[in-house]
Amino acid sequence: MDFSHLIVIAVSSIFINNFVLGRFLGICPFIGVSKKLDSALGMGMAVIFVMTLASTVTFLIQTYVLVPFELEYLRTIAFILVIASLVQFIEMFMKKNMPSLYQSLGVFLPLITTNCAVLGVAILNIDDIAMIGQHFNFIESVWNGFTAGIGFTIALLLMAGIRERLELADVPESLKGTPITFISASLIAVAFLGFSGMSIM
Repeated sequence: MDFSHLIVIAVSSIFINNFVLGRFLGICPFIGVSKKLDSALGMGMAVIFVMTLASTVTFLIQTYVLVPFELEYLRTIAFILVIASLVQFIEMFMKKNMPSLYQSLGVFLPLITTNCAVLGVAILNIDDIAMIGQHFNFIESVWNGFTAGIGFTIALLLMAGIRERLELADVPESLKGTPITFISASLIAVAFLGFSGMSIM
C-alpha cells in the first residue's frame, strides 16, 4: 500500500470532492444541525463513525455476497439496511451515554439513515475509479469513508461557526434566517471550488 496514495485520497475527499460542498450530498443535516458548534461537532463525529463502518461493511458485502451470488441489483437496498443498522446503534448509544447531545441533534440523528452522503460514499467506493485509474481496494475504501466523514465534519463546523457569528451581525431583515444561511453555504462552496484546481499527483 502506497502511503502517498492514501494522502491523495484524503485531500481529495476532504477538500476537492467534499461531499457537502463539492458533491452537494447531505445538505439536509448540513443546514439543519449547523446552528450550534456543539451539535455540529456531535453530528460530525456520528457521521464519521457511520461513514467509516458503512464503507467497511458495504465493501465486504459487495465483494463477498452480492458479486459472487450475482445479486448486484440489490446493492442499494443492502447498503441502506447496513447504514440504518449502524445509525440505530449510534442512536441507542447516544441516548444512553450522551442524552444532552441526543436531544440537541433531535430528528437529524435518525436522518443519517437517509443521508445521501453516507450512501454516496458507500456506492462511490465501489463505482468510482481512483485518480490512478484503479478501483478502490478495501483499505482505500475504508480510508475514503473516514476522510469523507472528516470533510463532512469540517463543512458542518465551518457553517456552524459562521451561523453563530451571523446571529450577532447586522443582517438586513429580508435576509435573516434561511436566506443568509444559503448565501453563506454557497460562498463556502465557492471557496472550496478553489481546491478543484489543485495538483496532488
